[in-house]
Amino acid sequence: MKQITVHRAKTELSRLLKEVALGEQVVLLRGTEPVALLVPYRARKKRQFGRFKGRLRIGEDFEAPLPPKMAQAFGL
Repeated sequence: MKQITVHRAKTELSRLLKEVALGEQVVLLRGTEPVALLVPYRARKKRQFGRFKGRLRIGEDFEAPLPPKMAQAFGL
């Protein structure tokens, strides 16, 4: 894991980003204190609609009124 000061990172940002994209992790230091970690970005997976079809069930009382204490907690 590479360590570099914030000041130096400002001047070498393009090079650092290339290294991070290749899997390197870089710790940014303010003086001698670590303040940030640069890690490769992992894109989020695309949403899969219908992934839980047949696995979830909505209870019969879903639209029933809330118990008084719970309704009061929600300000209803």
